[in-house]
Amino acid sequence: MVPKIAVQQKGISVADQNATPIRVGLLGAGTVGSQTARLIVEQKDELAARIGRPIELTGVACLDPKETERFPWIDQSIVTTDTMSVATNSDIVIELIGGTTVARKFVLAAIESGASVVTANKALLAKYGPEIYAAAEAKGVDIYFEAAVGGAIPFLRPLRESLVGDKVTSMLGIVNGTTNYILDEMTVKGLQFDDVLKDAQAKGYAEADPTGDIEGYDAANKAAIMATLGFHTSVTIDDVSVEGITNITADDIAAATAEHKVIKLLAVVENGEAGVSARVYPALIDENHPLASVHGSFNAIFVKAEAADDLMFYGRGAGGAPTASAVVGDVVTVARHIAAGCTGPSIPLYKDLKKAPINASKAAFAVRFLIHDKPGVLAAIATEFARNGVSINGVNQDLKPSLKAPGYDGEVQQLRLVTHATDEITLRETVKAVQALDFVTGQPSILRVLD
Repeated sequence: MVPKIAVQQKGISVADQNATPIRVGLLGAGTVGSQTARLIVEQKDELAARIGRPIELTGVACLDPKETERFPWIDQSIVTTDTMSVATNSDIVIELIGGTTVARKFVLAAIESGASVVTANKALLAKYGPEIYAAAEAKGVDIYFEAAVGGAIPFLRPLRESLVGDKVTSMLGIVNGTTNYILDEMTVKGLQFDDVLKDAQAKGYAEADPTGDIEGYDAANKAAIMATLGFHTSVTIDDVSVEGITNITADDIAAATAEHKVIKLLAVVENGEAGVSARVYPALIDENHPLASVHGSFNAIFVKAEAADDLMFYGRGAGGAPTASAVVGDVVTVARHIAAGCTGPSIPLYKDLKKAPINASKAAFAVRFLIHDKPGVLAAIATEFARNGVSINGVNQDLKPSLKAPGYDGEVQQLRLVTHATDEITLRETVKAVQALDFVTGQPSILRVLD
């Protein structure tokens, strides 16, 4: 969209020239939505001064208006259950409903009505992002979503705008606060996964249904967005390989600690010779790596670009107020564009890059087996690894003994092998072959080792 030139008369502010408020409609008044409304209402004068034009919250749509009565900053006269009305009668629509089906309908309706959209909905963008970006560009309106990845961290805007003159080759980081809190607590306190999860739910760090977080889907949605923006090609949630943290045990944590490592759930996106890959998985990282010091609900993301080289973004990755900060930042940006009669840069998905096959990426793996403690076991396992072409880099049997196995009178020991770089398919086929040996019991633990 070609920007309109706004000429300011000497001594007269832009706000005085055009005192018509920019109408903001809010869809969803939950944890983030309520805090977003608070910032807009309480900072109304400050925001107007920064925008150059008044801004006003003119509609709040939610399923149960009574739920908003506990937020004194929300004017009850603008609260409604008519979401479509708010979506199609605003200059800026903030979508904080969540989910994909209903949210998509309202976002596309808002765009069609001529409204710009601000959202924190990573699931929506991971599934329908390219469609929404194209609709906004065709209609000549803005679509901003800083809060969709990294909470309060200013990450997507630099990726979308500051690095647009560079070539991003890879990104990796911690993008889910819930799983980072759980793994952190397991590491510090030596607790089992289930115990920490219950504690996280009691403290409000995890949802009543934590599946999206602990199975890695939340991080996967963010990985899809990161790859799409960073590589200028369409990457959806269906293109992301996902592995969560539900199989991480206290024994895994203890073994990592003994090797001066920590376990973190990582989102990793790469643009290599084999194509684009986007993955989420728990990995072992050295205790001196910068990501090892990312605790609690904090997030951190590394970006590697050809000219800029290595960049790191760090900050609060979750929480109502921190996330609302990013949402309102987008609102101010969009409002400035409206005041100036222009829009911000579109999202050019001009590349059609192939997706890398899963075996294109190689990594070292740490595999922990439960074995019967008797002669010849290690040699037999090493033979299976050699038969599959997987080279062993290190062996550790000095681990905490596990419980006895049914039908076996001897002690069950833990055996931990660290491989040289190999692809995941070959590694898992090797592990499956080892599991078939009669002296191997239980489920193995498989973790990538970050370089």
